Amino acid sequence: MAGTVQKRRVFYIPGFDPFPARKYRELYRVESAKQAMISGYDITQHANPLSSGFGWATTAVIDGQTTETTFEVLEWADIVKSTMSSGVWATYLNLFRTAWIYISSGALFDILRLRKGPVIAALYPVGLLVLQLLIALSAAYFIGALASIIHPVATLLGLAVIYPILNFFKSLDGKLYAYYLMQDYAHAACHWGEYTPELSQRLDDFTGRIAATVEEEWDEILIVGHSSGAHLATSVISRLTKAGYPIEKISFLTLGQVFPMVSFLPKAHELRQDMRDVSSSDIFWLDVSAPGDGCTFALCDPVRVNAIEAPNQKGPLILSAAFSQTLKPETWKALRWRFFRLHFQYLHAFDNPSLYDYFTITAGPKTLAERFHDQRPSASKITTPTARYSEVAL
Repeated sequence: MAGTVQKRRVFYIPGFDPFPARKYRELYRVESAKQAMISGYDITQHANPLSSGFGWATTAVIDGQTTETTFEVLEWADIVKSTMSSGVWATYLNLFRTAWIYISSGALFDILRLRKGPVIAALYPVGLLVLQLLIALSAAYFIGALASIIHPVATLLGLAVIYPILNFFKSLDGKLYAYYLMQDYAHAACHWGEYTPELSQRLDDFTGRIAATVEEEWDEILIVGHSSGAHLATSVISRLTKAGYPIEKISFLTLGQVFPMVSFLPKAHELRQDMRDVSSSDIFWLDVSAPGDGCTFALCDPVRVNAIEAPNQKGPLILSAAFSQTLKPETWKALRWRFFRLHFQYLHAFDNPSLYDYFTITAGPKTLAERFHDQRPSASKITTPTARYSEVAL
């Protein structure tokens, strides 16, 4: 079937990422060239055509058809950076506060019943930060014991090494990711599932950016949310529909979603309402994940596992990126234990692309619905209600 898309607008909402939007432009440039070479099509990238915002454009020739696409990254890296600017002691305070929120609410136990991979990923920064604290305390005790030989009061000198040791570990976080991941989970849970006022305002800004394009001459407006950007994108689309904007051209793609980390919390009423509204709308929603990605709730229907009542639910269509099949054995072997890198594989080239190809979806001649409307969901799709909190906003 020939495609109907000659002009497309893509809005990409990243996850909890402090890096500037140009990272995604360069990633797209490099990986689209790789995928084009593997798959035998042509994509060229052009400079930012937007009068405001950050983006780029592509011209793609796929299946003999030419498609022009304009991309825009909806940034919230400044909010992420402000969150990550917390010092050592503030991070440990966030650790204990976040652990209390997930444990006391019961959300942690509900998530454990759903997928253990994301919980292990969540426990990694907790375990590593606690280990670092134990090392610092042990060093303080040892130094204090030695100092007490000189004078009993000198024992207190041991306390002086705790902060420098912890700060040293923090300086290594570019490789360890403990502070980064801890701040990610702390930000998600800080209001027990409610959006912070600052993030809610940013979602309003995103809604305005997209609303300005819905009546322009685009054949498809594709909204893409990756990781925690998936649930932010859901709330943006819900705001568009509530405001009465036309949705006929809108398609929705979520990648590596982590909905339950927020939607399973007791005060996530707004997000659960947004999930119900979008899943019941006429917008075609495709959710792609992979069991090999330990940082996502792979193949989980976010609406159903949350026990949200959506009698008219139409989406999302749940598909697997099947890393073990779509990557060569040597590629899969090299990436298998690089969890953070695997979580971004959805935005990269695949050695043996099957149903999912990020670049034909975002730059090719077919709408998301045209490409996937006859596709059956993954046989391993998880729909069992697990969450104890399913109430939505009034």
